[in-house]
Amino acid sequence: MLRFVADENLNGAITRGLLRRRPGLDVVRIQDIGLSGIGDPDLLAWAANERRLILTHDTTTLRQFAEDRVRAGQRMPGVFEVGEHLLIREAIEDLLLIAECSLEDEWEGQVRFLPLR
Repeated sequence: MLRFVADENLNGAITRGLLRRRPGLDVVRIQDIGLSGIGDPDLLAWAANERRLILTHDTTTLRQFAEDRVRAGQRMPGVFEVGEHLLIREAIEDLLLIAECSLEDEWEGQVRFLPLR
C-alpha cells in the first residue's frame, strides 16, 4: 500500500477528504508528526526514509531538491505537486486513483503534477 505525507502547504481539505473517502489510507500531515517548518531537503530525506510519497502545492522549490536527490543517486520515493487551481474534489479523486492503482515504489524518483489528465 502506498504511504503519503502531506507537506505544510497542502490544503488540509484534501487530506481530510482523502481520509473521509478512504479511512484506511496511510497519509500523515507534517504538522501532525512534529515536523512543522522542516526544509525541503530534510522533508525529502525523511520521506525517503519512511517510504512516503510527498503531496504538496509547492511547484517552485521542492521539485529542484527532489531532482537533485535523484541525480545524486539518493532515494526519492516520489512527489505529487497538486495544482492550486485544481478543485479539491478533483485532487482527491486523482490521489485516490493513484493510491488504489499504483504498485509500491512505482513513483520512485518521479515528480508528477496533478491533475493527471
